[in-house]
Amino acid sequence: MKFLPLVWRNLMRRKVRTFITLIAVVIGFVLFGLLMAIRAAFTLGVEVAGADRLVMIHKVSFIQLLPTSYQARIASVDGVESVTHQTWLGAYFREPSNFFANIAVEPEPFLAMYPEFEVPPDQAKAWAADRTGAIIGVDLAKRYGWKIGDRIPLQGTFFRPPNGQPWEFTIDGMYDSTKRGVDKTQLFFNYRYLEETIQEARGSAGWYVIKVKEPRTSDQTALRIDALFANSPAETKTATEKAFVQAFAGQIGDIGTIMMAISGVALLFILLITGNTMAQSIRERTSELGVLKTLGFTQGRILALVLLESCFVAVLGGGVGLLLVWTFTTVVGDPTGGFLPTFYLPTQDLILGAGLILLLGFATGILPGFQASRMKIVDALRRN
Repeated sequence: MKFLPLVWRNLMRRKVRTFITLIAVVIGFVLFGLLMAIRAAFTLGVEVAGADRLVMIHKVSFIQLLPTSYQARIASVDGVESVTHQTWLGAYFREPSNFFANIAVEPEPFLAMYPEFEVPPDQAKAWAADRTGAIIGVDLAKRYGWKIGDRIPLQGTFFRPPNGQPWEFTIDGMYDSTKRGVDKTQLFFNYRYLEETIQEARGSAGWYVIKVKEPRTSDQTALRIDALFANSPAETKTATEKAFVQAFAGQIGDIGTIMMAISGVALLFILLITGNTMAQSIRERTSELGVLKTLGFTQGRILALVLLESCFVAVLGGGVGLLLVWTFTTVVGDPTGGFLPTFYLPTQDLILGAGLILLLGFATGILPGFQASRMKIVDALRRN
């Protein structure tokens, strides 16, 4: 701590250069934070996927339907606690660009399977009793200004009513969640409506969600379920919900890798800029370092002084950058107006950012500091 005044005086020798370096570091970590928030939005559900849930789909393709008669057979498998099915509708509101997830489910088993979806009891009861009823996420309601009791039309793509008219749903409830990362831009409607309207959907389901008794035995339970339907007309593929969500997100590309690559390039440039600034600062203070050595500063103290200076710049600039992103994502929220299912800076990425700040400070100061500490007094005092 006693070196801080000396570090501050060194940084203020070239105020403009120090300010520009700090701004570059701030921008670099703002970019890092925003990219990580986008990455979290596109990989939504992976981290919140239930460890005790499996997803079973058709072995050939996700869009192939499975018989609903499978449900009772799945429930009888050792290790299975409960099972329900879901079916993708694939509809949009007015324009194709107004697309969001809309899925046919069994209301009561669905809410029991997903306790993170919080629906008031009276709304859940009304939804279960309403053939054309639906519940929507609070973020989806904000996007379109919908409220409970509204009748909304959706234009079908995968399934269309025989009369060619849009699907019409009554909003019976809204779900929220206290769990960070839960998608609140979806619509879930009563499976009875789909089954009674579409002849091809009768007795069929898109996929099954299975709750297991022991998460540690999920893989073995999945193998037993698939073995049950081996060599049947509709063979199955069962995996953990996390693997299913990852595969689903991967259909639009490996967003996580792309975001990390862009962040890496940005931070590399910040590393070069800050490192060059530190090297130039040490060159300008060669004679001063010689004087410090004459006064008794050891090589270790000189190295610590330079590292403290580089870490001060990194911590100040990086800390401000991450704070700006955290404030923006917490206070402002999704800048796309709800088109991203969620927009926040995950805790693990915040911790990663803090680690990168320290790494940046160490990496930019270690070489100039090592050179300064190894410099001989005579050589240092000889230079202007």
